[in-house]
Amino acid sequence: MKMVDLILYNAEILTMDQDFNVFNPGALAISGTGIEAVGIESEILQEFSAPTLVDCKNKILMPGFVNAHTHVPMALLRGLADDLRLDVWLMGYMMPVEREFVSPDFVRLGTQLSCAEMIRSGVTSFADMYYFEEDVAKATAEIGMRAICSQTVLKFPTPDAQFYEESLEMSRDFIMRWKGHDLIVPSVAPHAPYTCTAEIIRATAALAAEFDVPLHTHLAETVVEVENMRRENRMPVIPYMKKQNLFDAKVLAAHCVHVDDGEIHTLFHSGAGVAHNPSSNLKLSSGVAPVKRMLEVGLNVGIGTDGPASNNDLDMFEEMRLTSFLQKGFSGDPTALPARTTLLMATRLGAQALHIGHLTGSLESGKRADMILVDIDPLHNSPRFRHDPNGTYAQIVYAAKATDVKDVMVNGKWLMRDQQILGLDEKDLLLHSREYAKKIDQFLIHRESSILSKLVAIGGTSEEESFEIQLKVRVDDPNSLIGRLLNSDIEILRKRHYREYDIYFFFPDVEQGILRYREDEFLDEQGKIEQVRSRLTLIGPTSEDKFEQEVLLSRSRYLAPATQSPRFYREYFKPHLEKVIEKNRMRYLVRYKEVEFFINFDHITTPEVGHFIEVKSRTWSRQDAEMKSQLITELINFLGADLHEATSDDYIEMVR
Repeated sequence: MKMVDLILYNAEILTMDQDFNVFNPGALAISGTGIEAVGIESEILQEFSAPTLVDCKNKILMPGFVNAHTHVPMALLRGLADDLRLDVWLMGYMMPVEREFVSPDFVRLGTQLSCAEMIRSGVTSFADMYYFEEDVAKATAEIGMRAICSQTVLKFPTPDAQFYEESLEMSRDFIMRWKGHDLIVPSVAPHAPYTCTAEIIRATAALAAEFDVPLHTHLAETVVEVENMRRENRMPVIPYMKKQNLFDAKVLAAHCVHVDDGEIHTLFHSGAGVAHNPSSNLKLSSGVAPVKRMLEVGLNVGIGTDGPASNNDLDMFEEMRLTSFLQKGFSGDPTALPARTTLLMATRLGAQALHIGHLTGSLESGKRADMILVDIDPLHNSPRFRHDPNGTYAQIVYAAKATDVKDVMVNGKWLMRDQQILGLDEKDLLLHSREYAKKIDQFLIHRESSILSKLVAIGGTSEEESFEIQLKVRVDDPNSLIGRLLNSDIEILRKRHYREYDIYFFFPDVEQGILRYREDEFLDEQGKIEQVRSRLTLIGPTSEDKFEQEVLLSRSRYLAPATQSPRFYREYFKPHLEKVIEKNRMRYLVRYKEVEFFINFDHITTPEVGHFIEVKSRTWSRQDAEMKSQLITELINFLGADLHEATSDDYIEMVR
């Protein structure tokens, strides 16, 4: 007889392998971290012996669940803000709180809380995306779970990086030091197409391909995202991402709610995995993904909970049940997504979507010993019928609950025995989480007077480009500069003529920033009004940095459509001071040395401040900002403005 470390016997084994083998009574032999053999109990006991034998008491022995997409540290933000639109939820609550509180300590505690919850739900592997991801990895590895840990990269400042280059470098360093770990697969996560530039997407894809690790991202989650992509880039989300070489990497795409048949085929041919998140998509009103069609095409589709702040739990039993019911309900076909297929998505197919199917997801010889024992004989799952061979799958998907999970093993090590989690003090975790909740409550109570919160609450708010590089120079005769521009080889992409009426609202707390109400009149060649646009802009209180010649790198701004009168906003925001500026603006969008710049020729008429040339460009990167600052000074010189007249003051600062 062959000696192994452990034998589990007297179990009904659902292997979830290619043939969906079921062994009852079955047994499974484990050596070290892996499965040595699985099969009929009598055959396994005849072939193998072990110092430890575990009687499974006829419970279901099956692969542990694979949570295909989540943000585990956000357990500390569970219940923070609910029943809100996605923009209000994200910008009014999540992002401000994260910027204030997310730290390595926050991430570690949130990860421990989530891991405990997932273990109780039978999860053995998960795919995470967050900040300070190495701290997520450390906490997860100490607990003993398996995870894809993905360092987030954004075009906005994040809790762990001011510029995207920092996040990218953190990702590289993290991947280099953790690649090959027994439990953790390091990964990079360009957050989404609308929060990353094309440059970021290409850079993260190249990084993932270089180290042959997964790339984790959000794709086509909302209708607004898809519509914006079509309007701005004249193509759907998936083709746009393909154009940026995203699929050079092993992609794990969360959501994919609004994708057409062509996009589904692109995902399939690219070898991407999809993480379906039914609870989160419904709670945030994002829609229902075409999972049935994805599976018909052959995509590897797993099931995810998404983060505990948008779900609000990590219960894979709930997700499985909802996954199946939604596809039945929306297809009008009660046979759509049967229980066995749904359970497959939560196990082997999910592991394949995460690109770790060679390690886990099914109970087979050579795979890691990641498994759970589930009791399907409690009151809520009784009685039990045996005539249908698929009946056990249905019991697990349609009737079982997280409380039915009795034992959990990962990598050959018990993480929970008889519903007692090993190695974690749950009471201590809860105590520390309550301390964080008190601090966050105090922060949010203070923010109730926040201008940003009020701006978000009235709808349509978006965070504009995080940084803008700009230079403003006073001039006597703008016509000579305009003439030189028009007679140069500089490529003019677009020209517009505006009359702008600005009302600036000031508040006693300067840290709130300045709120600007603007009416833009678009003028034709004869100076007649073509259209009028109104919008609100919340301007940050300070600049981020200055370069030579007063070139300014400015802070992020928030924009919202102004659908009400100035009187409404005056009464709503209650400013303590107002200033009015009127100006005539000729704006040119140009391409200078392969870089796009806006050139504004402004005449400030109220109050009479004079004429200015302002050159600006959007930027996401410190290095990019430095390069553009040099080009701006070159461009100003070329047009003939005097750099000695440069100023970093905004117009409102000139009249205050």
